[in-house]
Amino acid sequence: MSEKGFFGEFGGSFLPDDLAKVLAILDEQFETYRKDPDFVEEFSYYLKEFVGRENPLTYAKNLTEQVGGAKIYLKREDLNHTGAHKINNAIGQILLAKRMGATRIIAETGAGQHGVATATACSIFGMECTIYMGKLDTERQALNVFRMELLGAKVVPVDSGQGRLKDAVDAALADLVENYETTFYLLGSAVGPHPFPTMVKYFQSVISEESKRQILEKEGKLPTAVVAVAGGGSNAIGAFAHYIDEESVRLIGVEPAEAPTLTEGVPAVIHGFKCLTLLDEQGQPKPTFSIAAGLDYPGIGPEHSYLKTSGRAEYVTVTGDEALEWFQQLSKVEGIIPALESAHAVAHAVKLAKELSKEDVIIVNLSGRGDKDVQQVYNMLHK
Repeated sequence: MSEKGFFGEFGGSFLPDDLAKVLAILDEQFETYRKDPDFVEEFSYYLKEFVGRENPLTYAKNLTEQVGGAKIYLKREDLNHTGAHKINNAIGQILLAKRMGATRIIAETGAGQHGVATATACSIFGMECTIYMGKLDTERQALNVFRMELLGAKVVPVDSGQGRLKDAVDAALADLVENYETTFYLLGSAVGPHPFPTMVKYFQSVISEESKRQILEKEGKLPTAVVAVAGGGSNAIGAFAHYIDEESVRLIGVEPAEAPTLTEGVPAVIHGFKCLTLLDEQGQPKPTFSIAAGLDYPGIGPEHSYLKTSGRAEYVTVTGDEALEWFQQLSKVEGIIPALESAHAVAHAVKLAKELSKEDVIIVNLSGRGDKDVQQVYNMLHK
């Protein structure tokens, strides 16, 4: 980070004064508590005893043999409590909110996994919880809406704009401006104004901390490549974090071809921070669509924008049809039903494995399980 909150030219905090003051306090508290042994100990306790970490780094033997080429390992974030990587960050941030005296939690969600994780964390700590979700996403992820409500959260459908993730973020930020004295915004992606991208990376870096140790134990060497899907960028930045300084390891982010933010985006400010963004002819954030609701965002985390422009990481696209194919294939071959988001990463890893030798090793971050997507996929396959 070149200066606080910036990764090269990306990141920062472009906000009204009132909200800037709130986030300055959040930044100060985060920096204090991330160095507090009691905070670190409590976070570690809940990751182990509640989330179920550490989770396995599974050798996908059948998939590897079917595809040929490099060995494919799956980092099993799908085995976390609530079914995705989102719970890592939700637990970390709610422990921070508790120490800051917040009585109310708000969050945004696309696919619903962050909403479920936030509602779950609020349930443990007895916090009032409001989740903003695009109206379209509430319809295609109705099961997760019910889960959130079952856990005690109030789910607010947002029908402005496209009724998708961007619009849910807009609504959550508006709520924070009105209610900042009692409310903590538990942001789920590695996006937003500083300190959110730094916080989310910190809490999600446990993914690569574990996988790095695990792959050294299993293979005696670092992986050739780490592959992760990138929507807002939280699972990918967590999967990359402990490899960024390992120049021999390729970092590959996979985007939906229908929302190629890093491939076609330009520098712009969205939601109070600067990142590569898909813009329309009027210079406004461009409508996006992916079969995976968690990837429907016209921007990307600022550190991903920097990793792309600096050349440290590669970013590629996968179509919805390819993701749908590998959603089914991984289920049949390995007995693991991946989230549609994660299926994008699997689809590219398979292509990559074929190009590499049997001596190479690929780690795919399997960011979530596909229970939430089964009805949607059924409908798509039987339409």
